[in-house]
Amino acid sequence: MILFCGYANVDVVARVPALPTGGDRVHATAIDHRHGGMGANAAVAAARMGAHAAFGGAVGTGPADREFLAALAAGGVDTAWCHTDAAVATAIVLVTPDGERAVISRDDDLDAARIATGARRLAARGGGWLYLDGYRWPGAARALADADPEGRVSPFVDLDGCADPEAARTALTCARHAVAGRAQLDALFGPGEDTADALAVRHGTVLITTDGANGWRLSGPGGETARGPAFPVDAVDATGAGDCFCGAYLAGLDAGLAPATAARRAAAAAALSCTVPGARGAPGRRAVEALLSAHPDTAPPTTPIRSTP
Repeated sequence: MILFCGYANVDVVARVPALPTGGDRVHATAIDHRHGGMGANAAVAAARMGAHAAFGGAVGTGPADREFLAALAAGGVDTAWCHTDAAVATAIVLVTPDGERAVISRDDDLDAARIATGARRLAARGGGWLYLDGYRWPGAARALADADPEGRVSPFVDLDGCADPEAARTALTCARHAVAGRAQLDALFGPGEDTADALAVRHGTVLITTDGANGWRLSGPGGETARGPAFPVDAVDATGAGDCFCGAYLAGLDAGLAPATAARRAAAAAALSCTVPGARGAPGRRAVEALLSAHPDTAPPTTPIRSTP
């Protein structure tokens, strides 16, 4: 089982000819309202890959919240783990014709106490994977220590949103597996592949570095490495591609796949998600398997890293 504790958003998506800079004014060709949020998007991606995915974000009981939860349930996500004493947040997403994006969001109400509640409940069920995004650190560390002293929960961290190096180090120390973008790692710790390798060894975690069209690279706690290219697709909208990668990767780990194999499947899922508009473009397992079969030369080397909790 995978419990996703992260953002729940209603996305206001504006399609623009180019991302504005400075005092620029741009005219949108279309404006749509869609359901999103890092954790929620990842949960849908995992569910579509066949995993038992539950969402433990902070929402409310109003019409927008009910619609949001109904959409999650329709995507195969277990919503019984949600905290309903808050309200779903709103994010502004700007998307260009070539699929580039910019996002404006606000903090949600998923605090350390609510994270601890979810972790405690997951531990009581015997354990499982717990997804957390980069915005939850360092506060989530104490919540996990208090809620799961026996270590039954296996934390996974999407570092997206973490801007403080020390908070990121705390997250990596807690995480069994973590995913981060190349640009973010460079901003946090300096450039270089050897930085990711050193971080993985120092913090005892599996760290996947994603780099858009340049593919992904895995750094293991024992110095193991693997890499894989991006899959060629006609991109329409990259919104949620990183979330899809995380959800599909976790689904692979939950199914017992080796991390490198799970990362390759996640890269295929993320690529396919870019071919449709919106943050919930995660594909189903059959579509991912078809893309993998069409590109057998992208298979990663085997790795001895353990993937199960």
